[in-house]
Amino acid sequence: MNTQELKPRAPADALPPRPRNLFPVWGAAALAVLWLIVWDLEISFETLAYGVEDMGEYFSRYGQPDFSDLSRYLELMGITLATALWGTAFALVVGFFLAPLAARNFTPGAVSYRTAREILNFMRAMPDLLLALIFVAALGLGPLPGALALGVHTAGFLGKFFAESLERVDKGVCEGVASTGANVPQMVMYAGWPSILREALGYTLYILDRNVRMASVLGLVGAGGIGLALHDTLRLFDYGQSAALILVILATILIIDYASAWLRRRLG
Repeated sequence: MNTQELKPRAPADALPPRPRNLFPVWGAAALAVLWLIVWDLEISFETLAYGVEDMGEYFSRYGQPDFSDLSRYLELMGITLATALWGTAFALVVGFFLAPLAARNFTPGAVSYRTAREILNFMRAMPDLLLALIFVAALGLGPLPGALALGVHTAGFLGKFFAESLERVDKGVCEGVASTGANVPQMVMYAGWPSILREALGYTLYILDRNVRMASVLGLVGAGGIGLALHDTLRLFDYGQSAALILVILATILIIDYASAWLRRRLG
C-alpha cells in the first residue's frame, strides 16, 4: 500500500489563495486614462474621418518629384551630413571628458560627481529644436547653430551612456592598474576606456545615426542644410521640389541606418 495515500489531505482553508487576475482592473484603468486624455485634448475622431479625403488630395500633390536640380539637393544633403557629424564629434568630446567624472568608481569626489551628473542632465533636458532656435537667434542662419544644438543635446546622452558603462568596469581591472601607482586619470585611460571601447563605439554610432535624422529637421528652423531648402519649397508651395528633397532625405537616412546597423553588428 502506498504510504502517501494514508496521509490526510490538507484542508481547503490551508491552501494558499490564488493570486487574483488584476488584468481587467488595470485594463479598465488604462482605458479610463486614455479616454480622459482624449477628452482633455478635445481630439475629434469625426473630424479626422472627414479629413481623410482632404489629406489624400494634399499628399497627391507630391506625386511628381522634380529632380532637375539634383546636384544641388545632394550638396545640401552633404551639408546636413556634415552638421550631424560635427554635432556628434562635439558630443563625443564632451562625453569623453564628463563621463569619468559622472562614474562613481572613477570620479575624484562627490562634488565632481554631482556636478558632472547635473551638467549631463541639463544637456539631455534641453530639446535640440529649442537649442537650434536659440543658436540661430544668436549666431544667425547656417549649419553652425545646428551642429551646436545637436552636440549639446546628444552630449548629455553620450556622457550618461559612457558613465554607466564605466561604472560596470570590473573592479579587478581597476585594482590591477591602481597597484602600479596609477592616478585617477591614468586609471581612466588604461582601465576604464579600454574596457568599454566596443560599447562606446556602438553608442557613438547610434548617436550619429540619430543626429543625421535630426539635422534634416533642424534645417526647418534655419539651421542650414537640406531642411532649410525643404522649408523654403514648402512655403512657396513647390510640391515637386519638396517631394524630391524628401526622397533624398529618406534615401540618405536609410543608407546611414543600414550602414550603422552593419557596423554595430561587426563591433558586437
